[in-house]
Amino acid sequence: MTAIGTAPSAPPSETAPTSVGPADLWRRIRGPVGFVSALVALAVLVSLGAERPPEGLLEPEGPNPEGTRALVQVLQQRGSNVTVARGTDDAVAAMSGKSVLVLAGSHRLRPEELDRISAASGDRVLIQPTGPALQALAPGLEMTGRTDADTLEPQCGLPAAQAAGSADMGGELYTLASERQAADPAEKSAGCYPGQGGAGDALVQLDGGTGTTTVLGTGEPLTNARLAHEGNAALALNLIGDRDVVWLLPDPHVENGQASLVELLPRSVRMAAVPLAVALVLLALWQGRRLGPLVIERLPVVVRASETAEGRAGLYASRRARDRAAAALRAGLISRLRPLLGLGPDATPGAVVAAVASRTGEDPVSVRALLYGPDSTTGADRFSADDAGLVRLADELDRLDGHLR
Repeated sequence: MTAIGTAPSAPPSETAPTSVGPADLWRRIRGPVGFVSALVALAVLVSLGAERPPEGLLEPEGPNPEGTRALVQVLQQRGSNVTVARGTDDAVAAMSGKSVLVLAGSHRLRPEELDRISAASGDRVLIQPTGPALQALAPGLEMTGRTDADTLEPQCGLPAAQAAGSADMGGELYTLASERQAADPAEKSAGCYPGQGGAGDALVQLDGGTGTTTVLGTGEPLTNARLAHEGNAALALNLIGDRDVVWLLPDPHVENGQASLVELLPRSVRMAAVPLAVALVLLALWQGRRLGPLVIERLPVVVRASETAEGRAGLYASRRARDRAAAALRAGLISRLRPLLGLGPDATPGAVVAAVASRTGEDPVSVRALLYGPDSTTGADRFSADDAGLVRLADELDRLDGHLR
């Protein structure tokens, strides 16, 4: 019979490398691209949602309790065009004879900016103005007091205040100077919401050549938190009417450039620094000069360990201190045996004796007498009675050490 054998298989042919097409490339990267795109879109949405409107005292766009966004929205719903200005240039450009300027934060204005506002035509409402602002925009009006009462009654003939009634006007009080009244008796002025004791009025309105100026001793009636209380909303709307509003809340001025510390020092101090530096250099050269060669210090004497051991042995022999020599031999062996027995440095004598007796099979009593000497009940140490006994102790300890190793 002839055996039927299988033909040897042909070696696998090498396949030529195939290039990656655009479709395959897209299938590979579409997952990471989609994930990164989703993260970018989420970050954009979060950043848009995290954008907060400006906040601050009497901020016309601020929804915070001290802001005045609610009043601005009410004015816009009534048909008034409210222009928010952050600088004097924008405010003066937006003012006209048919508009009213509401000025908050007058402490941020410079004297030349106050003069420009004073020269512009149109009515003005000043909210708790500073002294320079009063002098420029309401000359002759002085702050003469302050009231702690929150709600005040108008007690005047001004139609806007009479229609509003009581309002949260507690704050600064103003009075028209007697010199201005004497200089211009025909000037019309009205004071409303007087404080206790006749210290002045919380609302004063003056008629000037370029328009009417109304001074408020507080901005509380205009804020979001207090607008709906008492007659605050009615008072604000009556003072402004149906006119366009230019709300000026100046941004803080940014100073260009700054002086260095050297420029702030007086000239006399800068001139004195030159001789002082020269004196310090001369002092350093004087104290830092070399007085001679360096002193070479000899190293300590090196003593070999064997010489140290022989020296201690000679001292023990001269003083016949066989007990101390025996204690030194035992302490040295015990310190070497603890790691071999798996014991720590704080192991008790009983633990050491038990471990040695278990490893060597010797009597624990003999092992204890060999390693720690006799106790108070056993009597004197037979190994330290004479020199021969001390030699026997050294031999026994050496034997025990070799047996355990």
